[in-house]
Amino acid sequence: MKSKITIEYCPKCHWLMRSAWLAQELLTTFEDDLLEVSLRPSEVAGRFQIILDDQLIFDRKREGHFPEAKELKQLVRDIICPERSLGHSDKK
Repeated sequence: MKSKITIEYCPKCHWLMRSAWLAQELLTTFEDDLLEVSLRPSEVAGRFQIILDDQLIFDRKREGHFPEAKELKQLVRDIICPERSLGHSDKK
């Protein structure tokens, strides 16, 4: 079964472009594994979270930073297809 990812971002903080870029990175890397990547404007100021199939996998406040594309791809891969290589984006 293909997975769904939701990127919840704060529109008041102007994080739509960052969210769209990360969505593009995920869709490009996992095009055969994802059913959808959706962008959800948050009603909570300062929120930036990434949810994979109802599981919170990244929270900006908890982690203290925004995810880099490489970091996010590794998180998603480790859950949906851990045997897969990410090439240059893989862990060292």
